[in-house]
Amino acid sequence: MFKLPGAALAGVLRGIGHRLIEQFWRLGSAARFFAYTMIYSGESLRRPRLVIREIYFTGVLSLIIIMVSAFFVGMVLALQGYNTLQKYGSSEAIGVLVALSLVRELGPVVTALLFAGRAGTAITAQIGLMKATEQLSAMEMMAVSPIARVVAPRFWGGVIAMPLLAALFSMIGVLGGYMVAVPLIGVDEGAFWSQMQASVDFREDILNGVIKSCVFGVACTMIALFEGYDAPPTADGVSRATTRTVVNSSLAVLGLDFVLTSFMIS
Repeated sequence: MFKLPGAALAGVLRGIGHRLIEQFWRLGSAARFFAYTMIYSGESLRRPRLVIREIYFTGVLSLIIIMVSAFFVGMVLALQGYNTLQKYGSSEAIGVLVALSLVRELGPVVTALLFAGRAGTAITAQIGLMKATEQLSAMEMMAVSPIARVVAPRFWGGVIAMPLLAALFSMIGVLGGYMVAVPLIGVDEGAFWSQMQASVDFREDILNGVIKSCVFGVACTMIALFEGYDAPPTADGVSRATTRTVVNSSLAVLGLDFVLTSFMIS
């Protein structure tokens, strides 16, 4: 059996301990950063133009990828669901399958992943570049808080835009499922819509999806903001921060989805 020498083993343990301590420091810095964002949010919300501009940047400019992705996801759900339901003689319930899958799960989750890949990386790159060009330091020199002027409006813009994008994703996905199920496959149109309306509950399905999308919006936007604000002021540092934004946001969305789903089901 291969054994590491004492010095090599000590080096490995030292490296693991250093990485763990570094991650705990980053976690504490992120918590403090979130607290400062909440404190300065009132100052930024008194200037709604800043928030509206960020809603446009994170929400409106993400509409194309959200709508196209939702349409194809809905069509794939209809195709796959019809093949499964047909075996049990329940092909008329294809509308229920598409609607519940989108409203409960795929709508918030896929929207959050797309949001992290498009808007989250852009936010990180923006703030990282502002830090690299010393624009944030210039604000501090002029007695302007970068948290209130730069971070808080982007945070609330992302939090407000995420539920709206998730709702639009679910609606376009249902439309995509309808386009495949009714005109293409031949499912009865009345059965498609009536069973969907009878099975989708506002509190158990729609409201839970809205809660998920709000939580995902807070997580994805805050991760993007923190990674940009904490990035080293170099080209390599900004690029690494952008990569970390996508990875950490995706993992956070999937982990939070499991936690929220377990609470909602119980």
